[in-house]
Amino acid sequence: MSPNPKLPAAYNLIALETVGSTNAEARRLAEQGEDATPDGTLVWALEQTEGRGRRGRDWESPRGNFYSSLVLRPEVSMAEAAGLGFVAGLAVFDTIGELAEPGYQVQLKWPNDILLFEKKVGGMLLEAQAGTDGMPEFVILGLGVNLAHHPSDTEFPATSFVSENMAIPDVMFLEAYARHFLQWVSRWVDGGLTPLLPEWRWRAAGIGEAITVRLENGTLEGTFKNIDDTGALVLDQGDAGTRLVTAGDVFFGGI
Repeated sequence: MSPNPKLPAAYNLIALETVGSTNAEARRLAEQGEDATPDGTLVWALEQTEGRGRRGRDWESPRGNFYSSLVLRPEVSMAEAAGLGFVAGLAVFDTIGELAEPGYQVQLKWPNDILLFEKKVGGMLLEAQAGTDGMPEFVILGLGVNLAHHPSDTEFPATSFVSENMAIPDVMFLEAYARHFLQWVSRWVDGGLTPLLPEWRWRAAGIGEAITVRLENGTLEGTFKNIDDTGALVLDQGDAGTRLVTAGDVFFGGI
């Protein structure tokens, strides 16, 4: 694969022309153990044939977009490992800030999406394997970004950088993302999620606005009040009080 990306020494890059799913390939490698697949192993593919999003949804993965999955072996609890989704969001936000021209509106959409001009341009998929001690044996952090193509039939509007008149080469994106992720994950390792959340909040979409949150077994409506120190969404439901939401699909302004 050419050109050869230049990544910090903390990464072990596995570059593929095509793969079923970078997350599935990263998991297959991670299950071989830490010696074979150390922390920082990064699977990057030019296209996926079986890409997956959250809750098992298909993720269209044609050549020209960005697809990667990072194997991490943090020494934290399973609950703390969930904070890596916020770490990745900060890294992607700053990556786009570095590479895009001035004036491109980028926001983070709770819990794991990236918005460009209020449309979805990327998303993270976090999967963890618990060890016998209840700590994660490994965490797989998948990232997909619509650099050149985007689906047209999604419930939440999607876009790509090319559709917004901006071309970002996938190698350039990979190099910048690897640098920014390393910076943010170092801060997370040192101090945990709590000191990173103020940074995440000012980059976030929808705080203070009316939203609908779709859960697996129903929907909730209210005002997106905040993100608490664990990363849960604080939903203000008026007379019904506030509710913490740890997983769901957010729609702005109700649906």
